[in-house]
Amino acid sequence: MDLPVVISETAFKTFESICAQIHERLGSKAVSDFKKNTIKTLALISNSPFIYKETEFDPNIRQGLIKKLSSVFYEIKSDRIEILLG
Repeated sequence: MDLPVVISETAFKTFESICAQIHERLGSKAVSDFKKNTIKTLALISNSPFIYKETEFDPNIRQGLIKKLSSVFYEIKSDRIEILLG
């Protein structure tokens, strides 16, 4: 079930902000690793949208783990997956 992943403007801005913070604190290698892990998580969500569990605040929203301290929130639509917040 490969569904296209659509990233909201809010999620994209959050992602850019997180990357900037990682770069400032840990350097460019850490940013590169974070981006690779994010891409892997998004690919996994695209292939298996129901792999991550529903959030407590909304059963239509799911939380996918990127790394120990980073998550992505997404909603499964009939024709796509919307990334709401990264």
